[in-house]
Amino acid sequence: MKKILFMCVANSARSQMAEGIAKHLYPKIEVQSAGSIPSKVNPLAIQVMEEINIDITDHFSKDFESLDNKFRDELKTVFTLCKEEVCPVLNSKAQILSIPFDDPASDHFSSNQLDKFREVRDSIFNKLKELKNLFEN
Repeated sequence: MKKILFMCVANSARSQMAEGIAKHLYPKIEVQSAGSIPSKVNPLAIQVMEEINIDITDHFSKDFESLDNKFRDELKTVFTLCKEEVCPVLNSKAQILSIPFDDPASDHFSSNQLDKFREVRDSIFNKLKELKNLFEN
C-alpha cells in the first residue's frame, strides 16, 4: 500500500485537514500527518472538516519520529504544507514535495479565522484532487 505523509509545523490544522481529505479521496492509500513541533488539533480544523462530512475528531498531533517504523521506512511521498514558516526537514528517502498554504491558525487571520480555515480546507481539497496521479499511481 502506498504511504503518504503531510507535514507542517504544529500538525494542528493544514496537515490534519490534508490527512482527512486524502483519506476521503484516496481510501486505498495509507495517509498520515506530522509536524516538527506538534501541538494539538485545532478545533476550527475539526469544525470545518465536519462541514464537508469528514471526521478528524480522532486525529492527534504527532512528530515524524512517533510514526510507526514500517510507515516511515516505506514512505513514498511527503507533502510539506508550510508557506511562510520553515517546514520540517526529514531524513527520509521519500520524495518531498512542497504545496504551500497559509496557516489558518496564524494570528494574521484572527479577525476572520473561521473563514480562513474554510478557504485553506477548500484549497487543500482542490489541490489534492488536482494531484490525483501522484496518489493513484
